[in-house]
Amino acid sequence: MPNILTLPSVTRATHEHRDRVVVAGSHGAIYAGYVAAKAGMRAVILNDAGLGKDQAGIAALHYLDALGFPAATVSSESARIGDGDDMAVRGVISHVNETADALGCRVGESCAAAAAQLDAAALFRREPPPYHEARHALATAPGRPEVWMLDSVGLVRAEDVGQIVVTGSHGGLLAGEAASAIKVDARAVVYNDAGVGIDSAGISRLPALDVRGIAAATVAAATARIGDGRSTYESGRLSHVNETARSLGVEPGVSVDTFAQLVSQ
Repeated sequence: MPNILTLPSVTRATHEHRDRVVVAGSHGAIYAGYVAAKAGMRAVILNDAGLGKDQAGIAALHYLDALGFPAATVSSESARIGDGDDMAVRGVISHVNETADALGCRVGESCAAAAAQLDAAALFRREPPPYHEARHALATAPGRPEVWMLDSVGLVRAEDVGQIVVTGSHGGLLAGEAASAIKVDARAVVYNDAGVGIDSAGISRLPALDVRGIAAATVAAATARIGDGRSTYESGRLSHVNETARSLGVEPGVSVDTFAQLVSQ
């Protein structure tokens, strides 16, 4: 169907995605919903990221309902997060908002079937209220790497080379692209494991960063809100670490603060 397109991340939307139903590999937290609405999509299907703490992985659905924008998520156990193509082929709908429900979109149906239902949605012409992702610096001792809490790894800047980056992003490569793990050579980086999901997609950035010598870890989705860098740092507990991090003494189960201390030495 010509009106249905896929993306590895909703943040890669262009003018081509306006007025289309988009199946995007992003988690279903609020910012992803904001991007979909801002891009003027007709409807969006995201990944539920294992739901996680406070059900942050589907928070976009309620947010978009308030705008009259139809949205749904596929189960992270049915298709890879970070891979819209895989979601379109294998995805099974796990949650729908009321706007999507009114169009006949149902939990348990295939992503493809849901997308076809959503193609009947009216064009979306509202401007969503501003929603700003955030970068927060954590005070660190002189001579130590800086620690930055980012709601999205997309907020990484050139000056983050050699620093510790704590993100709210999922730990899945975008469409399997190793370069998508992080744009700069940070000293270390933390993601949310998005419930790990099918094919262990939610932690696929970790081995890719081993190749670059970057210490990396994920926090368990149940311990921190996906899409929220502060939550990752403040309450996240590590679920998986790569070999580079392990060589520095990092093990699953520790806090992100402990991770930062170990990789700073």
